[in-house]
Amino acid sequence: MNTGNLMRIVMMVLLVMLAPQAQAKLFKIATLSPEGTVWMQKMQEGASELAQKTNNRVRIKYYSGGVMGDDKAVLRKIRIGQLHGGALVGGSLSKFYSDNQIYSLPLTFRSFEEVDYVRKHLDQKIAEGLEKGGFVIFGIAEGGFAYVMSKDPIRTVDEMRRQKVWIPDNDSMILEAVKAFDITPIPLPIADVRAGLQTGLINTVTIPPIGAVALQWHTQIKYLMNEPFLYIYGVLAVDIKAFKKISPEDQAMFREIMGRVFFNLNKINRQDNVKALEALRNQGVEFTTIPDKSKAKWYNDAETVPKRLVKTGRLSQDMISTLERLLKKYRMKKPHADE
Repeated sequence: MNTGNLMRIVMMVLLVMLAPQAQAKLFKIATLSPEGTVWMQKMQEGASELAQKTNNRVRIKYYSGGVMGDDKAVLRKIRIGQLHGGALVGGSLSKFYSDNQIYSLPLTFRSFEEVDYVRKHLDQKIAEGLEKGGFVIFGIAEGGFAYVMSKDPIRTVDEMRRQKVWIPDNDSMILEAVKAFDITPIPLPIADVRAGLQTGLINTVTIPPIGAVALQWHTQIKYLMNEPFLYIYGVLAVDIKAFKKISPEDQAMFREIMGRVFFNLNKINRQDNVKALEALRNQGVEFTTIPDKSKAKWYNDAETVPKRLVKTGRLSQDMISTLERLLKKYRMKKPHADE
């Protein structure tokens, strides 16, 4: 064998050996979820499976418990390349695709069955919109119905206006929505909410039961307004530029494994929210009911929110019309719709 042929063979062997390392990627992902929660357990399982099935070409390192800051801080660190993704509340990504907040219109859904029917039609549209905006997501995991929880009983819109109401400091849609109820909110990062409740800076929050328990906010509230106010969801969002640096085969494996993780989390979270709601009741939180004469005011004010959001460019009329059409179709067919 001549020297030229030998060198070509050596180069080919080296290229084959080095190709997997050239595609190797460590994804640094942050989340507010503390260690030990179901979210962290399932995401860690997904990360382990992904590393195993890609021969460690794709690995995930999680920064849990908010050590990287709230969603706003995480997005800033993704922008400068310090992080590659985050497990985030859906509303945090509204500037990348504003219509992803369609599920969070106040007092819109009457039941989980309605949610499931609408999500079956719109989840994929949201995923595609966020991907065009720069983030790959791997399905949507239900956060659940968020309830108004407070230190003082709230039954009417007027009573709500007298409270120190918290909203997330990076959620422009929620800010615009609460204006429909003539509420002046107090924006705070999620990490500061518990301290705000303890000091009296705020006395009212809106959050799913599972979140209230996980973040220990339930220790600072006494009342829960027993009317589902908002629907919340979470996603694992990865910067698309980082995602495209791995091979198409590894991208497909990433999508398959983490998609399965979030499909399962979606089911688990619903069950856990039911348990958390009962736990709040068992721990002495008083569930208040909106009187019929006051309920009309809540729902009438809520009906003005979509127009406000379209006017300010935070939701498109097309997405709102689609939601309204789906709800109308479901309600005409209820209790079950199979499409």
